[in-house]
Amino acid sequence: MKKKLLSVLLCTAMLTTVLAGCGSGSDSGSDSGSAPAAEAPAADAGTSEEPAAEAPAAEASSSEEAEVYMFIASPEYADAINTLIEEYKNVAPNVTINYETTQNDYPTLLKAKLNSGEVPDIFSSTSGKEIDVYKEYSFDLSGQALESTMQPAVAAMMASPEDGSGLYGIAIKGNYFGMIYNKAIFEECGIAEFPQTVSDMEAACEKISAAGYKPFTTGFNEWWVFKHVWQHFLDAAAANAGVSAAELVAKFEKGEAKVADYPELYNNFFNFIDLVVKYGDDKPLETALDGELSAFGTGKAAMVVGQGAWVEADLLAIDPNLQIGFNGYPVSDDAAQCQVIAGSDQALRIAADSDALQATLDFVNWWYTSDYGKAWFIDVAGVVPPVVSDVESTFEVVKQGDALSASNGAADLSICYSTDSWHQTFGEIMQSYISGAADKDASCAQIEEQWAAIDGAN
Repeated sequence: MKKKLLSVLLCTAMLTTVLAGCGSGSDSGSDSGSAPAAEAPAADAGTSEEPAAEAPAAEASSSEEAEVYMFIASPEYADAINTLIEEYKNVAPNVTINYETTQNDYPTLLKAKLNSGEVPDIFSSTSGKEIDVYKEYSFDLSGQALESTMQPAVAAMMASPEDGSGLYGIAIKGNYFGMIYNKAIFEECGIAEFPQTVSDMEAACEKISAAGYKPFTTGFNEWWVFKHVWQHFLDAAAANAGVSAAELVAKFEKGEAKVADYPELYNNFFNFIDLVVKYGDDKPLETALDGELSAFGTGKAAMVVGQGAWVEADLLAIDPNLQIGFNGYPVSDDAAQCQVIAGSDQALRIAADSDALQATLDFVNWWYTSDYGKAWFIDVAGVVPPVVSDVESTFEVVKQGDALSASNGAADLSICYSTDSWHQTFGEIMQSYISGAADKDASCAQIEEQWAAIDGAN
């Protein structure tokens, strides 16, 4: 996408978005001599097709002082990234890494920076379709040392969707998306297995509520929670229509599809949102991520909506003995469609015209090839590693996600077929629906109109 179009998207986002407050974290890291070479271990059977070749040594960095500005989303990883930056001080004492993070308003703030010419040295976007949205600003990492350790499935999401070429990002994580639930509460309520169908979920909510627990905590104050839920129902709608999720998204972008044409979306998705509001937080639109973590971590709620592997470390910090369960969303009355979603949804981009390009490349190559950097994904961040690794995760979401993917397959990471500009607008439409400002039909009409207007223009 050219800069002119980014300006159009920025105007669209600012017309439809009330900026939320942002949280930030910062730390400084340092400059390196040579980043250590790393030998790629055998592939993890749960996350990769084939082992990677031996990783070449990362290029030697300059001993000159440099500053790297890292502006990314995902504040849930702030502590882990600050730990990574602190470790890098031991490798590169002459490089300062200024780290800033935010969530709700990130797409709007990023576009403002890009349009003003203040491109961060490291910035983030959704992978997939947004690779091309920011392609002109992004350095092609093909041939860098990190390419040899990256999971093939992750690398595929970092290539240009237009022609499949290039490597325009790295990932903080692979990922699993699904429903996190409290096994102890389910057992207390006499629910032997996680509900696999829409009707089973409704029955489970009645039992959990009767036992004195909140069935759900929602996080509906966050626009991005909605896209994580929606994609499960979109995958089912595409499968039942005999098309791929990418094809269905393209139909909406072209204005050729209506939400009402797909019962998995028009009925099941909206019914699920209604169910969550009925059995969820007292003020769902005021509950953000921290509220979800508190409600679930303290045992007040049985299920947490719109989250995934990235929240487990924070939940265990609240209660180390929490009995975490993980499964897909019941999206229909076909239990086989209750699947987790696997893939890498976020890309960290390196600015092509960065004044600190070599220092930035040295840092990300060290991150992906050094022994510490590769171990960081599991040992510190607690995520599905985007690099080839034979280290087994201790996190339940990752272990259960691996098992469910092996036994029941994983659904498509369909959020990557749309841009964050669209997803943010979608989240705001759903917030209006929950508040009662728009009914279902009006919300569906807005979804169709905005999808075509925002992503159909690309």
